[in-house]
Amino acid sequence: MYSKLLAPLNTPCPSLPPPLKWAGGKRWLLPRLAELWRGNTDRRLAEPFVGGLAVALGLQPRNALLNDSNPHLISLYKWLQYGLDPGATGVTFANDSTVYYKNRLRFNELIETGKADTAEAGALFYYLNRTGFNGLCRFNADGFFNVPFGSYKTIPYRDAGRFADYREALKGYDFRCGDFEALVLRKSDFVYADPPYDVEFTSYSAGGFDWNDQVRLAKWLSKHPGPVVASNQATKRVLQLYRSHSFTVTTLDAPRRISCDGNRDDAREMLATLNL
Repeated sequence: MYSKLLAPLNTPCPSLPPPLKWAGGKRWLLPRLAELWRGNTDRRLAEPFVGGLAVALGLQPRNALLNDSNPHLISLYKWLQYGLDPGATGVTFANDSTVYYKNRLRFNELIETGKADTAEAGALFYYLNRTGFNGLCRFNADGFFNVPFGSYKTIPYRDAGRFADYREALKGYDFRCGDFEALVLRKSDFVYADPPYDVEFTSYSAGGFDWNDQVRLAKWLSKHPGPVVASNQATKRVLQLYRSHSFTVTTLDAPRRISCDGNRDDAREMLATLNL
């Protein structure tokens, strides 16, 4: 199994690209995950940390339970599932600093007034992600988006027509927002867990994700009777944690697509499996 898992990344995975730039996105890992998913396609895919949506879009399960603790992320995905038309929201998409800061202010106003789940907020979140610095998703202590303007020559924003592709791709998927332990899994679910890395920067949602959460997650995953795959930064303590819960653990090089400090060097990634 692992000889296939660690094969060169030369297997194409044609699928709809993720709508957002997302730190730690797993599109690069799809060929390896596809090997593990093969033979399990009749199962529901359950992702406690859906993040950039790359895995669900790449594996294309018939049914999926997709969760994340970031409410703005899940709200956008629900709007894409429903059929988001940015033009109807009045949001301007432009690679311009004045437009960016105006849109950021408006997004934070919607958060402050309890309207962060509207179509306008969804379109703004998409725009801020595509236009902000380095694709970061960061909120301050008051819950307001505070990523500065980026420095891209051109940005290929999606229009209503291309957003419509996601409506079909996400049809029938169940999106949830909350802590992973609140998810009601089926015994037969194929679980793929890609939590925030075991690193200092984890503030893309309120509360963060600390070491106690990492331990809580590994324990929760170990109790699932169906197939489980987990990935994380391959720190010494993460490797030890998953081995202590009887996972089969391996490591591989992961391309660092987005980094808060601009570092693009490869990083070591853990891949842990259970009941496969």
